[in-house]
Amino acid sequence: MTDLSRRLADLRQDIDTLDDQLIELLAKRAKLTGSIGQIKAQTGMPVYVPEREKELIASRRQKAVSKGVSADMAEDLLRRIMRESYHTQNNRYRCINPKAGNVVVIGGRGALGRVMVSLFERSHYEVSVVEKDDWDKPETRAMLACAHLVIVAVPINLTESVVQSLDMLADDCILADITSIKAKPLNAMLKTHTGPVVGLHPMFGPDAPGMIKQVVVVCHGRGEAQYGWLLEQMRTWGATLHFSSAEEHDQAMAYIQVMRHFNTFVYGAHLQGEDIDLETLTVFSSPIYRLELAMVGRLFAQAPELYADIIFNNPANFALLRRFYERFGRALDVLETGDKAGFIEQFNQISRWFGEYAQKCLVDSKQLLLKADDGQTMRK
Repeated sequence: MTDLSRRLADLRQDIDTLDDQLIELLAKRAKLTGSIGQIKAQTGMPVYVPEREKELIASRRQKAVSKGVSADMAEDLLRRIMRESYHTQNNRYRCINPKAGNVVVIGGRGALGRVMVSLFERSHYEVSVVEKDDWDKPETRAMLACAHLVIVAVPINLTESVVQSLDMLADDCILADITSIKAKPLNAMLKTHTGPVVGLHPMFGPDAPGMIKQVVVVCHGRGEAQYGWLLEQMRTWGATLHFSSAEEHDQAMAYIQVMRHFNTFVYGAHLQGEDIDLETLTVFSSPIYRLELAMVGRLFAQAPELYADIIFNNPANFALLRRFYERFGRALDVLETGDKAGFIEQFNQISRWFGEYAQKCLVDSKQLLLKADDGQTMRK
């Protein structure tokens, strides 16, 4: 072995030793954050405190610079560590309303319903689940009549009919839904139930471990003071609440969900129609295109009924999709006529409309792409 080879082996051994020490430090940190989680559960403090995280990141970035370490690398590492610590802290939460009585989740064995059941159980509430096979049982009606909070977590196409059957609820029972549309369910709840009503839309999928750093849209219905504890409980779970009218929410969802899901559906249909080899596409794709392809594949790995319900729910959405189709056609006309200058001019108009947000997206997406490339997302 040459001197350089021995030197290289010694340096690698030193790195291995430091890596081992780093793992030991992570284990010690995890133990500390677990203890912090216990204190937060007892006091009701939220797991996620944005101000605390912001101050910590800023401080550690300065420390990194003073030590000659990349501040961006330090921030990336810390954010990954903190994300893990948030999850280790959320085993138990403080129960905001110990006198709440029974919480019933209709559809509690469904994807998002299970998340809600888990959160309530980890907050020491008495939780019952009602599924379609339980609906005709006499004890189900009695359970619902005694419930203090009923959450409807069934598919969109069933929500209104389920809500309309809840005529047995007590006057002080809180009735809520967690569907991705709000106007129709909220109106149905207000017509059926005379007590407190609130529409909720958790803006995350069932694969999320909880509500930490997640947004929940809240559409007030009736009796805000009576369901205030429920909103505070969600904040304790780490959620950020965004208040909106049902109409504003549904209009936004037409662009966020309906338009994007349908566009992805058509993209997938086109790939199938062209009979493209997906593995070949990934080989020739940069990280951003692999991510885009991953989002297309993600759609078709899930239940078609969910996306069909979202898209078909409101015929008014079809007009939006028709306008998109027409703009696509006009853009194609520009290409077919060879009007390159016209294309550039329209591009610049759109760029000006996006304004500073486009630059922010450029910066944020670079960070995402670096992470995707590290993990060789969607490569063989």
